[in-house]
Amino acid sequence: MRFLVISGLSGSGKSIALQSLEDLDYYCVDNLPLNLLLAFAQTLMTADRLGHESVAVGIDARNLSSDMGDFPGIMEEIRKLGFECEVIFLEAGDGVLKKRFSETRRKHPLTDEHTSLGEAIKAERKHLELIEKCADIRIDTSLSNVHQLRALIRDHVRIGTKAQLSLQFMSFGFKQGVPGDVDFVFDVRCLPNPYWDPKLRTLRGTDQPVIDFLNVQASVNQMFEDLSGFLQRWIPAFDKENRSYLSVAIGCTGGQHRSVYLVERLEAHFRSQNKHVIVRHRDMQ
Repeated sequence: MRFLVISGLSGSGKSIALQSLEDLDYYCVDNLPLNLLLAFAQTLMTADRLGHESVAVGIDARNLSSDMGDFPGIMEEIRKLGFECEVIFLEAGDGVLKKRFSETRRKHPLTDEHTSLGEAIKAERKHLELIEKCADIRIDTSLSNVHQLRALIRDHVRIGTKAQLSLQFMSFGFKQGVPGDVDFVFDVRCLPNPYWDPKLRTLRGTDQPVIDFLNVQASVNQMFEDLSGFLQRWIPAFDKENRSYLSVAIGCTGGQHRSVYLVERLEAHFRSQNKHVIVRHRDMQ
């Protein structure tokens, strides 16, 4: 049975992640006290009428600070029971979190008459620090809307196994900021830019005219060879470290043409080798 722990900062999308998992037929429990997590897992081992093959548990900052230090040991005990365990941690920038709380008029769980929202967010980061360090996947939702986060969660969990390291390729535009939830960032702004051709400007890296333009550029082909060669060489090393995911971000100026093209090409290359691949075009309009 697959056992997911979903944690993260308040306002970063934990409830959305759990709803997405419920749609995928996960048995979901939110706000479970951390000191009951192992007992819950033990109960699942003897439950013959659960009706679900996968479980997700939401853990947040409402747990006692004294319990947080037990988290790594608890997860190890759950793995010993035979569960396939994974920890997903959701985060977002302070400014984004403040804006979300303002828009929804929700109260942060750590705020009170003596604690401001900014102070509560800072305290929550410290409170959840150990869970974040244990996370197999970290997702920055700062630039993700509800639909994008749902799709990202679905893509991650549909991999369905940790037996093989999975690759996530993300295209993005430097104009919108560098993603903070990736392992590698590659800058391809040095490549010929289809944007400067009026016929290609409004198209995207998935459109055939843009693909044809980039396919014949020697520098673009060299960049692809270098990126694919680098990953081909180092994926086995990451796999040996029992990594579940390796996330690679490719950035161009606006995130519409060059980065999208290279992500699509890298996806096709590694899928042809039977690799598990997830693709996300963060800024493509």
